[in-house]
Amino acid sequence: MKAVIESLKSGNWRALLACFLYFDTGFTVWVMLGPLAPFIGKDIAMTPPESGFLVAVPVLSAAILRVTLGNLFQSVDGKKLAMMGVLLSAIPSIVLPLLAGPPSYSLLLTLGVFLGVGGASFAVALPMAGSNYPPKVQGLVLGLAAAGNIGAVLDGFMFPGLAQHYGWQYATAAALPLLALTALALIFWAKDLSPKAGNVGRSFAAFAVTLVGMLVLVQLVHAGVLGAGKTGLLLLPALGAALAIAVLPQRYRAVLAERDTWVIMLVYSITFGGFVGMSSYVSLLLTTQYQMTKVDAGLLMALFAFTGAIVRPLGGLIADRITGVRSLMVLLALISILDFTFAAWMPPLAGGIVVLLALYMCFGLGNGSTFQLVPQRWQGKTGVMTGIIGAAGGIGGFYLPVIMGIAKESTGSYQMGFATFGVLAAAAFVLVIALRQQWLSWASADAQGKTGDAPLGEMVHAE
Repeated sequence: MKAVIESLKSGNWRALLACFLYFDTGFTVWVMLGPLAPFIGKDIAMTPPESGFLVAVPVLSAAILRVTLGNLFQSVDGKKLAMMGVLLSAIPSIVLPLLAGPPSYSLLLTLGVFLGVGGASFAVALPMAGSNYPPKVQGLVLGLAAAGNIGAVLDGFMFPGLAQHYGWQYATAAALPLLALTALALIFWAKDLSPKAGNVGRSFAAFAVTLVGMLVLVQLVHAGVLGAGKTGLLLLPALGAALAIAVLPQRYRAVLAERDTWVIMLVYSITFGGFVGMSSYVSLLLTTQYQMTKVDAGLLMALFAFTGAIVRPLGGLIADRITGVRSLMVLLALISILDFTFAAWMPPLAGGIVVLLALYMCFGLGNGSTFQLVPQRWQGKTGVMTGIIGAAGGIGGFYLPVIMGIAKESTGSYQMGFATFGVLAAAAFVLVIALRQQWLSWASADAQGKTGDAPLGEMVHAE
């Protein structure tokens, strides 16, 4: 504990706290449709794939927006970007309580895109927090900032109870005081020490294009223009990602030609994608698979989310000690085993809770381990790489509820859904094993090159 306190004293802890609150409230807004989905289903008739799509839209929106928001961070003060993010993500919580009746499914999808701006906070909160600390404690610091995942705990505790008493539309307004508190913390405490470069106007235009593009693409999928049935759902992430990549500067698109980028993206799509995707869908899973009440499902979702979020800093701390590579080898193997266990066993309630809780622990530890590697491998591009890797996590989080919904409608069971993600985790495990020697050399070279004194923000952009 003393070592942790000393590490926090080596930088600006108030700036770190502001970044944590920004990501925490952003995450709360981001996944609010998950615990509210059973209530929404009472007012708006939806098939299982439509329910999965509804809770997945904010996840995908955040994934795509993270890419251009990460690019924007390279040229604009992170404090200003964070304030913009707070304002945009507050729109659904302002609009829904003001409506005279239940919104249309189409309007909910539109508002879901704005909820995704809260999840996109990842691309600003993490590098801004890291810029206030020396590189030797990046695993711990980034883990603490990203422990804002704990915002999902507030979703499970807060929104189902409020929805039951006041209606789900009014319940969404509970996010507004949290966002206001975050805005104050950002104004008085936040600080971004990262060097800035690039064209500000072009970067803002790229972000605006992806935001408007996602609003259009989501409606095209809903209308069936991009393919009937499940085709549009499965194509949407690829189209959104292509849009975001197309507007990135060439020097940042170049990282997508690197093999290591794609492997890290796959890993994070499993760890963070599993965390956020399951947080969005687990309330539906619990109410349909185990016939739990909506409030009880929300409370259990809060327990899962708390577990996954609270261990994320521990994942970063462990990775600082044994390297993220060794940590990920173990965690990916465990995630695959747990997914296959659920698929083969389809356990009763008690067993299901144990397996899901273990999955969330692996997700959280894996998230912290993954981002311990990023500053080592991509110095000078941490902002855009945070956005790209975070986007991969969001895309994984999009596919999880969509595939679970498709599996449930097609087979009447979630077995094929869990089995699919078990295969993906096994594939990632094999890739990390194959690349472990090269990846361990990153950690060795980084350790030899560190001075231990300069903040990360002063060391990046050494291109």
